[in-house]
Amino acid sequence: MKDLLTKTENTMQRRIDHLESEYARIRAGRANAGVLDKVLVDYYGTPTPIQQLAAVSVTEARTLTIQPWDASVLRSIEKAIQMSDIGINPQNDGKCIRMVFPPLTEDKRKEIVKEAAHTAEETKVQIRNERREAIDKLKKMKKNSEITEDDQEVGEEKVQKLTDKAIKKVDEICAAKQKEIMEI
Repeated sequence: MKDLLTKTENTMQRRIDHLESEYARIRAGRANAGVLDKVLVDYYGTPTPIQQLAAVSVTEARTLTIQPWDASVLRSIEKAIQMSDIGINPQNDGKCIRMVFPPLTEDKRKEIVKEAAHTAEETKVQIRNERREAIDKLKKMKKNSEITEDDQEVGEEKVQKLTDKAIKKVDEICAAKQKEIMEI
């Protein structure tokens, strides 16, 4: 039963980690290197993440600078960013690429907050599915006489506590991201 609880807790934590990585990609009006995570550059025929080809840094609150280690790949990086759905036009000065994040309108902020809430809700559903699966396994273990009825009840309580803790964490992460998005 302990293995089941550990596995359930780890799976719930992976769901939370995934939510945080999704939130890192959200463009909230300030420079964030996370928006480039899914952008792949054609580097000698191989799709390669920008972070493997260049130093990516936030130089000002709304400016992201991309300094490639190999100057010959500068044009490819610029092209990959333009082809992506980031919505920011890169500025190439021949040595590095700058991306200036425009301030978001109030309507766009509200739309992004809704998307963030939707993503958090999907994560909660996944966590609840993990709870259901763990409880089903406990019932199966009880049916197969691997654990007692008392062990099953204790296990279900522990699974519920893990679920409550994970959902609370998702709510905290979502609230923090929504606050960040609504800041001007």
